Amino acid sequence: MRIKVNNVAHFAIHADDLERAQKFYGKVFGWQYEGFGGGPMTDFCKITTMDGNDMNPIGAMQSRKFNAAREKVIGYECSIAVNDVDIAAQKIEAAGGKILMPKTAIPGVGWLIKFLDTEGNLACAVKFDTSAK
Repeated sequence: MRIKVNNVAHFAIHADDLERAQKFYGKVFGWQYEGFGGGPMTDFCKITTMDGNDMNPIGAMQSRKFNAAREKVIGYECSIAVNDVDIAAQKIEAAGGKILMPKTAIPGVGWLIKFLDTEGNLACAVKFDTSAK
């Protein structure tokens, strides 16, 4: 994989309960997980797509114990592309998440929702659509 300089290359989702967070994102987006370098997934794992390919940017899910900040990390505001934000919102709520901002148009860009996952992280789902108004 070629990573371009100055583009997002990696994101991490901090979790109090790694298994619960993995189940949430697996149910909503079909993500799968593997240990980095073939290692165990006890506290830190790589996120892969439904077909087992690496994500681009590279995604990780990790225990909050790896947080170097003094405060609990709540958020990585990444936007995850979806085919339909209404369906994504339904899946998010069914998996235990909470919609914070309902479907909103970003004119000329697309449709966006903001939500909290089961770990209290803020994230977005977006359907790119240049006709959004």
